Amino acid sequence: MQMGKRLFATHCYSCHKDSGVGAAPGYTILTLMTPNSILAAMNSGKMQQQAAPLSEAERKAVAQWITQSKLTDNRLPKEAFTEFTAPEKATSYDHSGWGNSLSGEGFRTAEQAGITVNNVPSLKLKWAFAFPGAGIMRTKPAVVGNWLVVGAQMGDVYAIHRQTGKVGWHFAANAAVRGAISVVRSGKAITAYFADFGTNVYALDVRTGKLLWRQRAGFDAQSAVTGSVAVYNGVIYVPISSMEVGAAADGRYTCCFSSGGVVAMDACTGQRIWIHRVTPTAKYVGKNKRNRPVYGPSGAPVWCSPTVDAKRGLLYIGTGENYSLPATTTSDALQALDLMTGKLKWNFQATPHDTYNSACPLLNNCPDSAGPDLDFGMAPILVKRKDGSEILVAGQKSGVVHALEPFTGKLLWQTRIGKGGMLGGIHWGMASDGQYVYAANSDNMLALDKRDSSVQASPGLFALDLVTGKIVWKAAPECGDKKGCLNGNSAAPLVTEGIVWAGSLDGYIRAHDARNGHILWEFNTVKEYETVNGVPGKGGAIDGPPPVVSNGMLFVNSGYGLFGQKPGNVLLAFSLE
Repeated sequence: MQMGKRLFATHCYSCHKDSGVGAAPGYTILTLMTPNSILAAMNSGKMQQQAAPLSEAERKAVAQWITQSKLTDNRLPKEAFTEFTAPEKATSYDHSGWGNSLSGEGFRTAEQAGITVNNVPSLKLKWAFAFPGAGIMRTKPAVVGNWLVVGAQMGDVYAIHRQTGKVGWHFAANAAVRGAISVVRSGKAITAYFADFGTNVYALDVRTGKLLWRQRAGFDAQSAVTGSVAVYNGVIYVPISSMEVGAAADGRYTCCFSSGGVVAMDACTGQRIWIHRVTPTAKYVGKNKRNRPVYGPSGAPVWCSPTVDAKRGLLYIGTGENYSLPATTTSDALQALDLMTGKLKWNFQATPHDTYNSACPLLNNCPDSAGPDLDFGMAPILVKRKDGSEILVAGQKSGVVHALEPFTGKLLWQTRIGKGGMLGGIHWGMASDGQYVYAANSDNMLALDKRDSSVQASPGLFALDLVTGKIVWKAAPECGDKKGCLNGNSAAPLVTEGIVWAGSLDGYIRAHDARNGHILWEFNTVKEYETVNGVPGKGGAIDGPPPVVSNGMLFVNSGYGLFGQKPGNVLLAFSLE
């Protein structure tokens, strides 16, 4: 490892140091890539010329030191593969993207789902697929005919047969794929779009698994992508977050420069069309109480996925906290952008003066007035109510659900369902069937907002009336005396006709009656599995993306090894008996 550290300092550090300037990915971003992808960049990719003076052994040492991970052979056995047959026709149960549609409501009709209140108790595990090297499952498969297209923590993207779990093709991205896959049909062409953590955006030919193009979307050295791309009318909308929130913990780092944002790219070529920065370019603003230089404004990352409003020509996003002072009115906010130009149309700030980074509360780069870190971590939902009117709803890590008028951003109602905190509150998302909005509330005891002692933690799944915002029912997992149990619902839910599907931090996937929250079916995913691809598999906490229900089958990720939760590496498929 020492050789890799020395070589990085000599050959790489000047371009890849953590800083707010330069176009090359910073060191913190590189550490979150896979060693295999870094080695590939040096052997045959963009870093081939720069790495030419290094031997193969030296390149391997650099890749392993940067990532603190060993180079591994993640190839699956040949028995895990089957012949890929391209889906010629679209079906009613095809879907892709984060919220199953451009408006993001996370709803599936009975025809699309194929599972009802009456037959859901007969769901049984059909197969388990294990992702090599993974411990965090945060991507969501697209359904294309009889195939699932899904990404993974190690950058692998697979086409998996929905009935057998066998692999039709495999593609290796440069870094972790943390969002959903968006699939678009145009004539006979079927294209999958997604972004990796390093902000590389990809277009793959679903018929072959081959790369059509790859372009970097990030506009800052610390730019990252943690959400899912949205694709509409030949344009890809890429949410931009930033790892500067973590880099700030290094006392030698000068904080902070990066901004959250959205990049619009041509779906045919990957060329940029426009960029929206949530904060303006940072400038030197003085020194903090620890006598450290401060640059700002910064932060306000877009962790979530954009939501497309084709009728109004708007794109909706949620933003996070500022990383440094001065605070802006665009942090912890919902924004509407012009689809064509990226111009800001309106801004609704829910929590002002929220300046926070991972140096808080005690380290050098913590802002003098540290905030509570109450992002909008989820994608806003554009939903049509039963009376035909449309509203925009979004949940915040504060534990508050906000309903806005879509064209103006005017507040219609607000409802608090939890205490909130750095890990939620409403963390990953909500879903709606037009009558209620269903909100997963984490209220993780490890990171509660303790400012208001009068508000009690209230983890669980909630149904709110879309007209009034009133709570209709609550369903809460019970930990009892289970050691190490986390009983919140953090993962985004899914709603089908009559059923709300929600995974919980204790590793259960549950089907709730949409009328009253009663449990219709549940399965404990925390166990070891014999997998269809021959890789050891284990389930854990369920966090991040919603499950997928399609044509009589349920697909669930299990495993989330962060923040005290149980790791795991499986995609589980259930079918009706």
